[in-house]
Amino acid sequence: MYWQHIWIAFQTIYLKEVRRFLRIWPQTLLPPAITMVLYFVIFGSIIGSRVGEMGGFAYMEYVVPGLVMMSVITNAYSNVSSSFFSNKFQKSVEEMLVAPIPNWVILAGFVAGGVTRGLAVGLIVTLLSLGFANLQVVDIGVTVIAVLLTAIVFSLGGFINAIYAEKFDDISIIPTFVLTPLTYLGGVFYSVEVLPEFWRHLSHANPILYMVNAFRYGILGYADGINILFSIGMLVFFSLLLTMYSLRLLSKGKGLLH
Repeated sequence: MYWQHIWIAFQTIYLKEVRRFLRIWPQTLLPPAITMVLYFVIFGSIIGSRVGEMGGFAYMEYVVPGLVMMSVITNAYSNVSSSFFSNKFQKSVEEMLVAPIPNWVILAGFVAGGVTRGLAVGLIVTLLSLGFANLQVVDIGVTVIAVLLTAIVFSLGGFINAIYAEKFDDISIIPTFVLTPLTYLGGVFYSVEVLPEFWRHLSHANPILYMVNAFRYGILGYADGINILFSIGMLVFFSLLLTMYSLRLLSKGKGLLH
């Protein structure tokens, strides 16, 4: 297969994914924006002034990077899980699998669509946050790498979730019972330094803590005592691991061939 054909296949899947979430923007882009504005009002104007400083920053400034990352995680994940499962449910995935398209191109198309939605929502939330906090990006390189790799990791996670799902209810189990608790306990709203010693050490077993703090370091220059190189290395490791696992599932036709 020529590279030109590979590019056309990738472009077709990617543009289909982007047009899908743009066509239903009141369901994909508007709700997270409204939710985050409510977070900004509650934590910025009502609770934030009473909390005081966190990590040497005003509470609103501290919590904004975590909220941006939370919106990226949930939207990248849900976009791929819902879209790929819908394709599987409608049997259109089988058409892609029998077409002369390499599995990695199919995976790349769906993941790129999830990353685009995650970054689009993250950008919207960041722009809205400027009305509540004065943010200055300290390290643009770390910021971009952290948010991009995080979107890739959770897009891949959504893809794997969709492969294993047998009904629509299955694609909401992981976000509800795993993703949301880990995100809320991943240092989005607080510094782990304020926790008792046992809970502080336990928090370091949560991978989302490293993702949130890598992004927060890029924005504020504060990483809550967490090594940034280790955090980036963890993101690269999970990206490669989930990519290989997704390709293995595709090659075996796990949950796709009947």
